[in-house]
Amino acid sequence: MAADCLFCKIIAGDIPSTVVYQDESVYAFRDISPQARVHVLVVPRVHHEDANELASSDPKLLAEVITAGAEVARIEGIDESGYRFVFNTGDDACRTVFHAHLHVLGGEQLAGFGR
Repeated sequence: MAADCLFCKIIAGDIPSTVVYQDESVYAFRDISPQARVHVLVVPRVHHEDANELASSDPKLLAEVITAGAEVARIEGIDESGYRFVFNTGDDACRTVFHAHLHVLGGEQLAGFGR
């Protein structure tokens, strides 16, 4: 756990969240500023700064995050209509929390990517 990490504090229960799914590897909760009708963050319980670092240091855990994202889509009822997975990595992605996390977005027609 990183002492100054928002998501580590959420996982620890120090900051409240609305849990959607959890297991021994991941914690998934609703985004407080949703960008779609369904917007859930899937966070590995072990702190990794971003998806790049997670992929290089623990590819099995990265796969577990993706698998949990698919389970979140099923729980939220968007597995058949479609959903989007997003990892923000690096400055140009406008990342605001430096703990690897997967955005699961759906429940409505999503706009295109980029400009």
